Amino acid sequence: MSDSTCLPFAFPSVRAKKLTAAFDGGRLTSDGGVLLLAQAARRLGIADKLAAVIPDRRDPSRILHPMPEILLARILAIACGYEDADDLDHLRADPAFKLACGRLPETGADLMSQPTVSRMENIPGLRDLIRLGRVLVDVYCASYATPPAAVTLDIDDTCDVVHGHQQLSLFNAHHDERCFLPIHVYDTDASRPVAMILRPGKTPSGREVRGHLRRLVRAIRRHWPTTAITIRGDGHYGRPEAMDWCEDNGVTYVFGLTGTKALAAKVEPTADHIRVVRALGDKEAVRGFAETTHAAKSWRQQRRVAARIEATRLGLDIRYVVTNIATGTPEW
Repeated sequence: MSDSTCLPFAFPSVRAKKLTAAFDGGRLTSDGGVLLLAQAARRLGIADKLAAVIPDRRDPSRILHPMPEILLARILAIACGYEDADDLDHLRADPAFKLACGRLPETGADLMSQPTVSRMENIPGLRDLIRLGRVLVDVYCASYATPPAAVTLDIDDTCDVVHGHQQLSLFNAHHDERCFLPIHVYDTDASRPVAMILRPGKTPSGREVRGHLRRLVRAIRRHWPTTAITIRGDGHYGRPEAMDWCEDNGVTYVFGLTGTKALAAKVEPTADHIRVVRALGDKEAVRGFAETTHAAKSWRQQRRVAARIEATRLGLDIRYVVTNIATGTPEW
């Protein structure tokens, strides 16, 4: 029986060398998928774009590992599950990683080691980090052939548990873990990542949320000045500073809102009706919706609040959202 060595994916050549795949000995790797990741990274140009905003003060005549190559290797390693820079000490000689970074697997020089990666990661300052975040937004906007008429962006934080006492890590009582609490922003309709912000393991303040939204929206409007932008987030983001900024800058928002006695009193007639309907019909659950206007003491004006009211055998559950959308039903 003949051995088939046909490659199901068309990999590009490396320095005029034909690239084929076989499993019959020699230097093997367990990370062949990194070649596909490298193709995707090159198509996006992500490493080059990120490198362009990181100041490189090294002597050009003595550089062995260009900044784009360092970034590409680090990105690919993380994507393959090697999140620690220490992993580059053995991955630097891996044939697949060398190919992915444009080096020959046997005769090409090894990639950079952990100390080089660590020095690179400590170069960017605060302004550089903001520029790096803007690059991600630029990549997102470039993924559209033409500017969309409107986009809806979901913003939320996620618990990133740490093991140790890294900078910015804090104990978060809600998650009962020592963690970071990075913010993620996604395009709801296209399911595309828009921005990620590494931050301390605490709930963001209103001033911080306003700053993130301001930078995000400005970066998007550099590409799409006429696109309508809607921001959706939970109660962490429904802060007066964030709502004021959105209203002043033509951004639509839908934020979660913590319930209060004042809000409960305003939707009580609808809630009572839903309770009665469920009890009379002996149903497992009955859901309804209501809306009202509300102004907390820290708000500058009355705002529209919609409530989702659900009556079950266990009792009543009410969730609120605050929005500057003036049309549509509360269910919508």
